[in-house]
Amino acid sequence: MKLEQTKSLSPENSSPKIDYDVAIVGAGPVGLATALGLRQRGIENIIVLDQTRAFRKVGQTVDLLPNGLKALKYTHTQAYENIKETGNKLNNPTPPKQETKAEKNQPAPEWATRNVNGQKINSFSLGYNEFFQKYGAGRVSISWYDLQTQLRTLLPEEVVKANHRCVNVVAEPELKCVRADFVSNQEVETNPYAHWDDKQEKNRTSTVSFSQLPQSEIASIRAKLLIAADGINSTVRQVIYKDTPYSEYSKPEYSGVAAISSGGVYEIPEALSQEIQDLFIQGSRVVTILNQQISANSTENETPRMILFSRQSGQFGYLIHTPLPLELLGGKSGKELIDIAILELKKADFPEMIQQLVALSSPEQMKQRPYYIHRANVSASNQPKWNMGRVVLAGDAAHGMPPFMAQGANQGLEDAAVMTTLVTEINKQNQWDDMTAIETAFSKYEALRRPLMERVQYATLTRLPLSSEQYGQEYAQQIYARNFEEIMQTLL
Repeated sequence: MKLEQTKSLSPENSSPKIDYDVAIVGAGPVGLATALGLRQRGIENIIVLDQTRAFRKVGQTVDLLPNGLKALKYTHTQAYENIKETGNKLNNPTPPKQETKAEKNQPAPEWATRNVNGQKINSFSLGYNEFFQKYGAGRVSISWYDLQTQLRTLLPEEVVKANHRCVNVVAEPELKCVRADFVSNQEVETNPYAHWDDKQEKNRTSTVSFSQLPQSEIASIRAKLLIAADGINSTVRQVIYKDTPYSEYSKPEYSGVAAISSGGVYEIPEALSQEIQDLFIQGSRVVTILNQQISANSTENETPRMILFSRQSGQFGYLIHTPLPLELLGGKSGKELIDIAILELKKADFPEMIQQLVALSSPEQMKQRPYYIHRANVSASNQPKWNMGRVVLAGDAAHGMPPFMAQGANQGLEDAAVMTTLVTEINKQNQWDDMTAIETAFSKYEALRRPLMERVQYATLTRLPLSSEQYGQEYAQQIYARNFEEIMQTLL
């Protein structure tokens, strides 16, 4: 993409100059955590730019698991403490009362996986302390917006700029930097790879008004390093892979699995509600249901799984992950999604009571979302690097994947910890102008992270940890129990 009449974001604009040591594209948790880690280690000439017009409440709930929390604690201790506190407040909105001895001994709620006959296959605790005791860090559920806000407010206001959509990245070896071009005051396009298709949301009027904003402008910044944390639909990834052997990997591929969900099924006969509670919920808040017999003889995601949420007053919400041709979902909503979901559950021999529950769903509550992936494991002869020169991909921009094992944000925070370690070392050794040192650092990042991502993506796509108690325990030890201080020392 050729851009003209660019201007610098820096105060002085008379001649090309390097504006920043590090520019980060994307003000999500990965980009913000990286900025916090670098600033805490003395690299303050940083900017974080994001395409959002304004920071507002968007996104789903994020489960931060022990590995993500450990990585965040290594990166920035105060951010870790703030997010842990915020997550605990969200999970316990009312002040704790004086517990009785019996209540103290009450086990924490659990998330069970059951077969279609209601038999338990596997389970894990939803409590913070149980995770902490096993793995040295807990589990926190927090909204994506609250996570972003907690990280963003720890940075000086001038470091994080909204309303800047990256449209081009250009290497400038003669200046020993990379130039990134941005447009502002443009309509932000819906991300086709990481959103829920919600007809109700589309019909709502935006609460943010941009009528007072000036006309679109193009601005450029120059930085010694650029970290692309701009999500699975990464513009930076598309730009740096264009006209290279990696061009076919510039955009994510469909994983083969989609989600159909309902936020709430409200008009349920009492007898049906009780039947579902007795066979599947059994006192839990959430349960995963699958046909274990079919799953055992299938590969990857050939069968549907339902995550069933128990609401108050006998109401339910659900999320069905099922293999579907992408074209089958195109434009589908409401009753069409209900019919698709019922057919998939019927083919997988889900019990009649579950099919009846889905049939009672309100068409207005139905949503769909295809899941996409940047595979960490592709043919060795054509495996795309996660960096080009001074530009490096992080988080979903490098290895985005479906959320089945809740590792997207957590693996992104691991990337942030590694980026922090390696860039800090470049700064300590004053190697900003040494391309060999920069390439070596990014090669270390990829060599450390790619094998783990292959393992995590395999577990995500097969979902075997949910189907076997033993495999689930092995997976948890491999992913959650690592010592991040020791891991980071291997990079130095």
